[in-house]
This record gives sequence, structure tokens and C-alpha cells, in this order.
Amino acid sequence: MSSTHTRLASLIWSVADLLRGDYKQSEYGKVILPFTVLRRLDCVLAPTKEAVLARKAKLAAQGVQNLAMLKRATGGLSFYNTSKLDFQSAVRDQDNVANNLKSYIGAFSENAREIFEAYEFTAQLSRLDGAGLTYQVASKFAEIDLRPIAVDNHQMGYAFEELIRRFSEISNETAGEHFTPREVIELMVNLLLAPDEQDLTTPGVVKTVLDPACGTGGMLTAAEEFILKHNPQATVVPHGQELNAESYAICKSDMMIRGENSSNIQLGNSFSHDKHYGKTFDYLLANPPFGVEWKKVKDDVEAEAKIGYAGRFGAGLPRINDGSLMFLQHMIHHMKKPEQGGSRLAIVFNGSPLFSGAAESGESKIRQWILENDWLEAVVALPDQLFYNTGISTYFWILTNRKDEAHRGKVILLDAREHWSKMRKSLGDKRKYVPEQGIAELTELYARALTAAEDTEHPMHEKVKVFAPRDFGYQRITVERPLKLRFEITEEALTELEDAKPLAKYESRDKLVEALRGLVDRPAAKRKIDFAKTLKETLAPLGKLPVAVDKAIWAAVSISDPDGELQTDAKGNPLPDPDLRDNENVPMDEDIDAYMAREVLPHVADAWVDHTKTKVGYEIPFTRHFYKYTPPRPLDEIDTELKDLEAQIQLLLSEVTQ
Repeated sequence: MSSTHTRLASLIWSVADLLRGDYKQSEYGKVILPFTVLRRLDCVLAPTKEAVLARKAKLAAQGVQNLAMLKRATGGLSFYNTSKLDFQSAVRDQDNVANNLKSYIGAFSENAREIFEAYEFTAQLSRLDGAGLTYQVASKFAEIDLRPIAVDNHQMGYAFEELIRRFSEISNETAGEHFTPREVIELMVNLLLAPDEQDLTTPGVVKTVLDPACGTGGMLTAAEEFILKHNPQATVVPHGQELNAESYAICKSDMMIRGENSSNIQLGNSFSHDKHYGKTFDYLLANPPFGVEWKKVKDDVEAEAKIGYAGRFGAGLPRINDGSLMFLQHMIHHMKKPEQGGSRLAIVFNGSPLFSGAAESGESKIRQWILENDWLEAVVALPDQLFYNTGISTYFWILTNRKDEAHRGKVILLDAREHWSKMRKSLGDKRKYVPEQGIAELTELYARALTAAEDTEHPMHEKVKVFAPRDFGYQRITVERPLKLRFEITEEALTELEDAKPLAKYESRDKLVEALRGLVDRPAAKRKIDFAKTLKETLAPLGKLPVAVDKAIWAAVSISDPDGELQTDAKGNPLPDPDLRDNENVPMDEDIDAYMAREVLPHVADAWVDHTKTKVGYEIPFTRHFYKYTPPRPLDEIDTELKDLEAQIQLLLSEVTQ
């Protein structure tokens, strides 16, 4: 940021000193940001103020009620104000500043007015009035020159972004929910857009960008800056949707300040109310909340899932307490088709979407859908402690439906976990950041990985691994062992029978238990037929037993025993022992029988696979692929170190006791 932007942001920031004592630091932004927006919009409208009022009077005389026609009098702006007041005149009357500003705000066009409604600015004006601060704060802003001739849209945008950053950083308890660290955004945008650098320099190029969890708009701004840096003549059209009203207000006002079409920023839940329905975009990027629950929109989401791929969630639904992969499906739904030029997207996830969910679960099916369509370009592991509200490890997922020939059928795993520097001062849980040099190195490494499978000549080649999509697939097989039983009456068996539900309403339960108690000391029967004969003789006085009671007895007296009788079905096939059942993950393209012969049968020769239970799963075990075995230190080295420590302790103790 240049000194001009810094000076302007610092000047506006200084107004916050007036709030000290009456407002918490985390609340400063609720006042300063909307005041900045109001002052900027006022300065932008000033040259055409008289023309708008004249146009309004003329339309009223003609009986025209459509005030949207006033936009023509603003010289091409997307908003207007019909009040005779302006910011200066509203502040001039010291005793009525709050009421004047409320009246002035109410005269804005709806698209500008709803920004102040989302900020809940009228409530803040009332609070300021109660503290006797309205005139002091407003008069300070009246002195700040935010006319476009003095501060152009880019400078104003940078200054506003700097204010957002400062307020977010001093509000550690909420910053992580609505604000992504600047260097994380920069790295993400680099990896998303760098492969298209040549295309972005095309004269007159127009690119659309969507962030469905846009927060304060930092990612949209960074993407626009990247494109314009490479091609100042390019046109970037940002779009966003945000659930939090205050963050939405900040993002929308930032877009309006920059001269963008602020109507492309929408308020609402992206899952239940897709405000960009039917639109597709060149680039999509997001940092959705980690582990976001979607219980509140469960009915809407499940209804859409029922229509399959005609909606956004045809691949599957994740667990109710983590909607991360739903954001990804939402973004994929908004990608352009390959024949229309295709799209690229990047999203920030924690580790859960890489592997959560068993085979054929919702999460696994979503991963399978993405990988089998060859959309996943890369997963990048980031350092931990990068974000304000969590210290956990995070990852970029980068997807595209227009892979070039060289990268088709390949997925890059890039390990960037060691590319960090320690912050001089922690901000919440954020203790690390990615320095400019690290961003440059990772961007270069990623570009190399896209053009060559594994560049072993590069000094950081160990940080990159390349796989085929099917490498992440596996067959979840069920390995069975034969059921072998012995049969005997034990005290544990009798206790189990006394508590068994089928016997709860059986009138002769006590007699049955007492009769069986006489068999406690008898040796176990190795054959079921022998025990059945003994059981029949013992319980004959009770007559024919109910089926449920009979089953409960056999369940209690049957004990798993490797030396017991092999149990078979009517066709003579061995029955499986549920207690010995096991599962194995077999690589997708490996023969299951060959795997069994190599990995299982040498240890348990009587095992077999129940192929009816085999399931297909997909997971991305990132850390496993980069795991490096570190052998333990030699015992003599550890012993020597322990002796040294003991000697030091003895020395310290002797000094204390002297």
C-alpha cells in the first residue's frame, strides 16, 4: 500500500480515538466504517447534487413515480440521494446531527440505503447521540476530503480495505469468522490465477469472479487486483454472497466505493437461497467457516438433493455438523462448462474434507465425484496457526474443469507447511504468517508442478507429489472368519437371560432360569446337537418355548471358541463370526483376491471376503504421503543425557541445601 493510502486510512482511523471509553475496541468498526461510506458517497454525489434535485422536481411535476430514472442525472452512478441535505449541512446543526443524518440516509436509493440498514447505522447514531459524541465524530468526517478528484476509486478501495483489516485484527473474537489474513488470500489468488496469467493479459478481457462466503470481500478485491495488475485494461466483475449482515454491509459498501456494481453482492444463506442462481463464473474462491453446521437449512438442502444433478447436491450430502463440502458443490455448480471456456476455483478447508466419512458416505461420494471427473488440480497444505480464530492446519483445494493436456489425469499435492515466519505479536490464534518470499517460492513451485509431473531438479521437489485421481480410491472389503462355538451354561449366561427382553414377559422365566442353573457345573458341549439334546431334556417340563425365548437361550449359551464346532448354514457354508469380522482398504485397481493372498491369508488361513459388503471409498490422506520416518535415538545416547540431567539436578539440590 502506498503512503497515500496509508495516510488516508490513518486519518480516518484517528477518529476512533473519540470512541475510546464509550465503545469497546471491537466495536469501533460499527461506527467508523459506515461513516466512511457515508462521507465517500456524499463526496461522489456532490457534483451532480443540484442536477438530481432538479430532475426529481421535473419528474414530480410530470407525475412520474419511478425515482430510478434519477440515476441518469448522476452521470452514470448506480445510486442517488434525493435529500436537500448533504453531509456538511447535516452536521452544521450541532443539536440535530443524528436526526439530520438519519433523514439524509433515508433519502438514498434503495441499493445504498440497505447498506446502512445492514450496518444498523441508525442505531449507532442513536447510541452516539446518547454518549454526546455524534457531532464530534461527524464533524471530524466532514473535514476529510474524499472527493473522487482527490481520492480515486482504487485509492479509496485500498484505504477502506486497510480500515477493514485494522478493525478485524483488533477484534480477535470475531475476526476469524469474517476475515481471512491478507497473505493467505494473496497466496490463494496467486495459485488460482497464475496459470492463466497469459490469458489475463488479453486486451479487453472480461472476467467474472464469485465468492459464495465473501465476508468483507477481501478475496474478491485480491482477485481483482491480481487481474488488473497484469492487465489494467481488463474488466473484472466481482460477485458475492454473505450470511452475516455486518460483513455483507462492509463488502457491499467496499464495492460501491470502488465503483463496482454493488448489486452483485447479496445477503443470504448460499445453501438455502442461492442469490446467483443460473449464473456461471470464470473464477470462484472462498474461505467458508470451518465445520459449519447446516441443520437450519436441512429441509431446503435435502429437497434439492432429491433432484440429483439438476441441483447442486446430487453427488451426496455430508454430515449435518460440517457443510464444508456443500460449499464446494455449490461452487462447482456455478462453474462455466468446458465448451464455454471452463472455470477455476479455490477454497480453504480444514483437514476434515480430505478424509472424513467412511466408504460410500456423503463425503466420500462427493470426493469420488470430483476425482472421477478429474476436476481436482491440487491440494496445498498450509502452516498451522495462520488464522485468527483457530490454530489448526488448513488446506487449499484448487479445482478446474479445463485442465490442459499435460496435467489431465493428475492431482498435485503440495506441502507448504514449513513456509512460514513467526509473528512479532500474536493476533488471537494467529501466530504465523506466510512472508512475501514464501508466497513467491510457492507460486513458482506450483507453476512448475503444473508444467512437469515431478521436477526432481527443483530444490524443493520433495514438497510436491503427483498422483492419478484413482490413487485416492479404495475398496472397503469385509474380511470374515468362521464362527466356531462351544455350548455351556455359566453364571454369566444366566444373568444375561434374566435381563433379556424376550424373557421379560415370559411367565415361566424364573422356572426356566432355575432349571438351567442345574447345568452350570456340567462340561461344555463341543457339538450343538449334543447340547440341544441336554437342553430339551432339561426344559421339557416347561413345554414348547416361544421362538424369541428359544433364540435368547441359544444366544446366551453359545460361546465363541477357536476349538469349537464350525457353524454352517443350510447349504453347508461356514457362518461368519461377527466378533472376528474385520475390514481392509484395498487400493482401487488392485485385485482383492491377490491382496487377500498376500496380506491376510498368511496370518489367518480360514478368512474370506464377503463381496456383497464391498464398498468404494475415496479419501486424500495428505499427511501419510509426506510422512518421514524418524528413527528413535540410540539408547546409550538417551542414557547419557539422563545421567547429565541427574547430575545437574543433584548440583542444584546441593546449592539449595547448603
